[in-house]
Amino acid sequence: MKNLFLLTSIILSSFIVYLPLNPIKPKWVIVWQPSHQTDTGVDFSEAKTCNAIIDAAMESDPKLKEYKVWSLGQPNLHHDNAGSNTIIAHTSEVIEGKISGYAYELKESNKKKPDVFIAIHNNGGTKRHAIWGYIHEGDKYEAENRALADRLVAAVSAATDLENRGVLLDSSTGRNDYICKTTGKKSFYSLDENINTAKYRVLLEIGDNGVSKAFLENPDNQKKIGAAIKTELAKWLAEKK
Repeated sequence: MKNLFLLTSIILSSFIVYLPLNPIKPKWVIVWQPSHQTDTGVDFSEAKTCNAIIDAAMESDPKLKEYKVWSLGQPNLHHDNAGSNTIIAHTSEVIEGKISGYAYELKESNKKKPDVFIAIHNNGGTKRHAIWGYIHEGDKYEAENRALADRLVAAVSAATDLENRGVLLDSSTGRNDYICKTTGKKSFYSLDENINTAKYRVLLEIGDNGVSKAFLENPDNQKKIGAAIKTELAKWLAEKK
């Protein structure tokens, strides 16, 4: 009996020593930035469509620690409902003591200490029913940001009839006058590592405000796009563990 007890104790001890512990899941913090632009396209609110897409993403499973930053309707800002992410006067410039809508959104984002930052916009003037991804050129995490953006673009394209136009560098648009002080290259303000403290930062241009107008304004499509982004983001996060 004594020997049996000893044997049982040894077996139990080996389970205690060698049984693998469940890994601690990192608490990823996600920040979503919908476009606040209401001045793009004809009879079209980019702010409304992009906000609906992000709301759909945030409502989709799995639930994450996620936040939305949006300047639309916020007081004491300039360009809170208009402006380009590539223009100094619309982003980093202080006018009559007021910061821009973009600056407000990035300040709010940085307070959350995000790991991942995803901006959603609609393109215009392309005559393409498509989706594009943008990342910051010269960024320390450029390769990882490209991989994430590529997967999000592919996921949305697969879930809809939007053409996959791939991932581009933020310096490639040709309309910038906002410059990243680290790289000296033309940049998107929201993706600049000197402005945005998130490790991973991507911007999606979803559809065209001309040829995709009816598609983008359709609530079913907005939900489909949001869910596709969230599902692929969750897969990517799971792999990053």
